[in-house]
Amino acid sequence: MDYAATTPADPRVIEAMNKCCGIGGAFANSASMHKLGRQAADVVNHARGQLGYLLNTSSDRLIWTSGATESNNLAIRGAAHARAHRGKHLITMLTEHKAVIDTFKALEKDGFDITWLAPRKDGILVIDDLAEVLRADTQLVSIMHVNNETGVVQDICAIGELCRENDVLFHCDAAQSVGKLEIDLQEIQVDLLSLTAHKFYGPQGIGALYISDQPRVGIFPITYGGGQEKSLRPGTLPVHQIAGLGSAAEIASAELRDNMQHVQSMRDRLWTGISDIPEILRNGDSESGYAGILNVSVSDVEGESLILGMDPVCVASGSACNSKDNDPSHVLRALGCSSIEAQAAIRFSFGRLTTPADIDFAIKQYRKTVEHLRSISPAS
Repeated sequence: MDYAATTPADPRVIEAMNKCCGIGGAFANSASMHKLGRQAADVVNHARGQLGYLLNTSSDRLIWTSGATESNNLAIRGAAHARAHRGKHLITMLTEHKAVIDTFKALEKDGFDITWLAPRKDGILVIDDLAEVLRADTQLVSIMHVNNETGVVQDICAIGELCRENDVLFHCDAAQSVGKLEIDLQEIQVDLLSLTAHKFYGPQGIGALYISDQPRVGIFPITYGGGQEKSLRPGTLPVHQIAGLGSAAEIASAELRDNMQHVQSMRDRLWTGISDIPEILRNGDSESGYAGILNVSVSDVEGESLILGMDPVCVASGSACNSKDNDPSHVLRALGCSSIEAQAAIRFSFGRLTTPADIDFAIKQYRKTVEHLRSISPAS
């Protein structure tokens, strides 16, 4: 029940990766000019095409990275510094992933002026709120597509149009949506888009950054050491991981709609089974949110005890990146939840391997654990 943190690699993905390991496989350095190097380069280029097909974009617009965190850093820091001569005002949201928030905080120390937008109580960004804070010196807006804690889906089409009209770059952290929701980069006016393979049944440690071919889009590298990936991301390419990402993208292209229907049925089954618990709160937009995530809070329950009591059901109290941090979720606090409500929140997340039996067991464990913790709570 923690697919938002990571997904198991699909067996077909593992098979594609294994073909790139060891003698007889495409294990060579893809920058080498010899036969084995060219063989590895073919694998890399094929995977780039597979990902390009999923996103409906040209493969030469895609840069390989180690994952969404690096993609976010490269996009945000690279674009901010590339356009700093035009202005140093940047915009993002309070509910972004820490990989975005901490990058903006670092830029703030570098002398950039950051506007932090708050969403409505349901987690949705009001487009007029964004329009009101745009300035002549605004150079970059970064808004995530699907929130990793609540599943809230932002209207990136409208955000992209607004940014394009005002000659402002739009970066989108799409780690939770690529391979899960339909994304057509020929239709969405996004300039920079981050993704990672392990959120859609690919391997950990490999991701990509989409860079639009708009003339105004330019980014500076943040690491140096070679000419790989258009000199924006140096280093020897991990051919086996790239092959895995490409395979995961191809599978997602073929099975996306079926997977969407499946996770929606799993979420609805879970919510039906727990929604009658007294004083239960569903966090985030329940109408248009991504169906693979359900975030709920209950009163008189401490979140860490609830997670431990759910064992062997694997759930999260928020982002996996913050799982060792006892502070209440910054996302839920931005939605107006109290510290107690945020501390008691549980994120359930589902995937293509989740079964109705899994859901029914989770319902039983959650109800039993909530009842037990309430029975021993001083507030009860």
